[in-house]
Amino acid sequence: MPEGDTVRRAAERLGAALAGERLTLVDIRWSTIGEGPVRGARVGEVVARGKHLLHRFDNGWTLHTHLRMEGSWRIERGDSPAAARALRRTDLRIALGTAAWTTLGVRLGAVDLVRRGDEVDLVGHLGPDVLGPDWDPATAVARLSASAGATVASALLDQRNLAGVGTFWASEALFVQRLHPWRPVDDLDEDELTALVDRVHTMMVRGHSLAVQSSTGERRADRRSFVHARVGHPCRRCGTTIRVADLGVGAHQRVFFSCPSCQGGLAPTDDGREQAPLGHRRR
Repeated sequence: MPEGDTVRRAAERLGAALAGERLTLVDIRWSTIGEGPVRGARVGEVVARGKHLLHRFDNGWTLHTHLRMEGSWRIERGDSPAAARALRRTDLRIALGTAAWTTLGVRLGAVDLVRRGDEVDLVGHLGPDVLGPDWDPATAVARLSASAGATVASALLDQRNLAGVGTFWASEALFVQRLHPWRPVDDLDEDELTALVDRVHTMMVRGHSLAVQSSTGERRADRRSFVHARVGHPCRRCGTTIRVADLGVGAHQRVFFSCPSCQGGLAPTDDGREQAPLGHRRR
């Protein structure tokens, strides 16, 4: 799932294409109320709120979208063959265009058209945005501290605590801080939580400045992370094989990567068997 840095870069690109311009194309295929309220409107701004995108229009309406796992926004020249082809896609959810540009929301996981005052119903539950103007590390630490019974990894991923963090940034920050992802958040003292929150913020700010998601500062695909998606490969710090294990249960279940040597052992859900690199097929 795209995380806060990726979504913020998308907002910046969309804003550069649309902000201040009047829409000549409005096609919202998932809206329950149709696109009438914003047809012909002018785009005021496009902003990110954690993993959410908000197109704010000059007539008081807001288009809210969430990429979920597979969604993306594309930008094409308004009169280009690529834009014309994209408009015929069956997985196209939204098309917003001006005389110069066509922006296309493909495979989006959520689409809502609401009054500006109703944005709070969609994003009001979120904690401080790690990359946003509302960032407040003290609030983030307090919310993490209040996550009784959760593991520190699950607490980091809970968007009510701090918005924008996904499995990539959570796993990378916990590795750098040498914290076991399955450690109960209740066991961490305020200094540890403060250092972790500062680390997340520092890494995401630096990552946002790159053209690709990277915690290491490198752009080459096989050098962008310390542990995330590196199962079966040696730890860059100690050489131990990176492991992957389930985190959470039911609808909240996801996989999480860590180094058992640097981070205090195997996950409770890890049986210790050999794990092959992602994409590797055993004979």
